[in-house]
Amino acid sequence: MKRLLYGIVMLCFMDLFIQLPIMGPFAKSLGAGSFVIGLAVGLYSLTNMFGNIAAGYWIDRFGARTILLLGFFLTAGVMLLYPLVSLPWQLIAVRFVHGLTGGLLVPSAFTLISHFASARQPGRAMALSGAAVGAAAIVGPAAAGITKAQLGLHPLFIGTAVLLALGGLLVWAAVPASGARQITRRLQPEPSQPLAGFEVILRKKPVMQSYVGAFSLMFAMGALTYALPLKADQLGFSAQASGLMLSTFGVVAIVVFVLPSNRWFDRLSSLTLMYWGGMVIMLSLLLLSFFREQVVMFAVMALYGFGFSLLFPSMNALLVNNVSGESKGRAFGLFYAFFSLGVVAGSSGIGALTADYDVALRIAAAFLLLAGLVIALLQYAERKGMKRSSI
Repeated sequence: MKRLLYGIVMLCFMDLFIQLPIMGPFAKSLGAGSFVIGLAVGLYSLTNMFGNIAAGYWIDRFGARTILLLGFFLTAGVMLLYPLVSLPWQLIAVRFVHGLTGGLLVPSAFTLISHFASARQPGRAMALSGAAVGAAAIVGPAAAGITKAQLGLHPLFIGTAVLLALGGLLVWAAVPASGARQITRRLQPEPSQPLAGFEVILRKKPVMQSYVGAFSLMFAMGALTYALPLKADQLGFSAQASGLMLSTFGVVAIVVFVLPSNRWFDRLSSLTLMYWGGMVIMLSLLLLSFFREQVVMFAVMALYGFGFSLLFPSMNALLVNNVSGESKGRAFGLFYAFFSLGVVAGSSGIGALTADYDVALRIAAAFLLLAGLVIALLQYAERKGMKRSSI
């Protein structure tokens, strides 16, 4: 069952990664200006946050399987609207809805994995989930580029809709409804208090440490995807160089996730691995801002991938280990809302601050240092609170 769920995670992220290389050019082909193009690209992540939070609430009410099915079929339907778009404002409307429905997918899939994972190996389960995400990050953009070149955009949208619908059918046929009801305990908050339970989760300092890690990781990722293509272009690298560099980090992360090294995530402290992962990523961003040789930059991106492989499963495992079963939907919903917010802040925020790609990378590195200090302060507060309670 767990292997099947890893495949489902990959399908969930394919929805995101297939659209990355094509949405900007698609908006431009409709006659959109630079502002509308940026809005079309970023609006998905913005509304995805609200979809994540709604998914978290509904998962704890109705079960992760039900919300995952809803997310797959609704998102498949939204993908079929893209071929009908002929004006920029229509694209903006579809992107708005797409972000909402797509936000139902990932929290539901990770909630199911967290319930099916062994209580002794949550870190390894999250590492293998990370491998599925990495595989989607490599396959999705490549498949989009090939399909667009060979068949055009409309078949790409239709094909993605079919892929998502097949994912829904797979969940319906292979994930037992009775089992899903047993492993996802329902909460019964008052209808007038839809945010009940979120406050309890946010009071837990280890959970907040996980959320700070999620936001800072994706802030760095957003800054990297903004700055790296600009730097590669300015240095006169080939058109595919920046894409290959990003793929390098994904390949290295997947290797760490699937090799016996994934046992680290259950044998070592999640916080320790988060600190090391954050430091490696911070160092990678600083090195990228100073080096200009293509071979060296590829090596630095491999180092970035190693840091990512330490940080991603660790913060997931920290979340799983500190949230009760009946609150995991809300917890993962908020977790991936911070993911989406980090991407928006990292790419758009840094882009608004500076047009210098090297400065952008250094800002991202400084932000990771600040995030590490916040996590350390939360850890100190947690220990201090534990000492008081033991007196």
